[in-house]
Amino acid sequence: MEQKLRFVVAAMQDASWPEMVQRWQRLEAMGLDGAMLADHFVNYEQPKAPWFEGWTLLAALAAQTKTLRVGILSGSPWRNPAFLARQAMTVDHISNGRLDLGLGAGAPGKDDISYAMTGTPDWPPKERVDRFREYVKIVDHLLRNPESTYEGQYYQVKGTILNPPPIQQPRPPLMIGGNGPRMLKIAAQYADTWNTFGGMEVKTHKEMLTLTRERNTRLDEYCAEIGRDPATLRRSVFIFTDEEYRQLYGVPGAFETLVKNYQEIGITEIVFIYPFVPMLMPMFEQIVNEAIPHLRESNN
Repeated sequence: MEQKLRFVVAAMQDASWPEMVQRWQRLEAMGLDGAMLADHFVNYEQPKAPWFEGWTLLAALAAQTKTLRVGILSGSPWRNPAFLARQAMTVDHISNGRLDLGLGAGAPGKDDISYAMTGTPDWPPKERVDRFREYVKIVDHLLRNPESTYEGQYYQVKGTILNPPPIQQPRPPLMIGGNGPRMLKIAAQYADTWNTFGGMEVKTHKEMLTLTRERNTRLDEYCAEIGRDPATLRRSVFIFTDEEYRQLYGVPGAFETLVKNYQEIGITEIVFIYPFVPMLMPMFEQIVNEAIPHLRESNN
């Protein structure tokens, strides 16, 4: 199954409400495929900086746009899965079927100060993934069915009704973000899109390419184990490493090179960060107005 290239901007919730509306409407007018928010209590790299709550803002921005797909990578530690499913269903209606639902197990407490600030338990790695598997199964089932019951080790729902159903059927597309073997197995089973990122320790594009290629191969194997055609699972990368960000906004032509390198290893969705400072906007406009159209044309 051949998939068209998609370009999504992580336009984080670090600006005023009027500016966020203007930003997302501008992304829509520029022809981007989608925009995403982050699901953290604060910007954990700058905890004192302005920062809006993700799902509330996503619903509001969905009402201020018409064609742009709207998304968020939501961390399982922050919400009950049944409430999360109802939030997703609601935003799918507000957006008239434009929600891309992202789920992840959440960054560990050593990286994200949100746990300490909110008193949320920072589960050990094994428990975090065990919980996430149950979480995804519940969200997936609730969004597909009018009534659900599930009895797990960590989560239980009984006779849970979701009405009305989502506009998108059988449910909004599900993105799962994760890198380790157990997270990849969950993505192989449930995701429409798998998203990977470098993590805090990965610094270079070359290292990220190597890791992504290895993860992608492993994901193919996990799909084969459960009888899923690997081509039905879109592969997405968040351009996140320090080197990539510097190249992206500092070197003319670098964006096309980065994208082509990822394409060669099977990536068909590129998520990149909206500029942190106004001085980078000219390069952003060059990427959106010139590089992306050229990449789309060469991919047809």
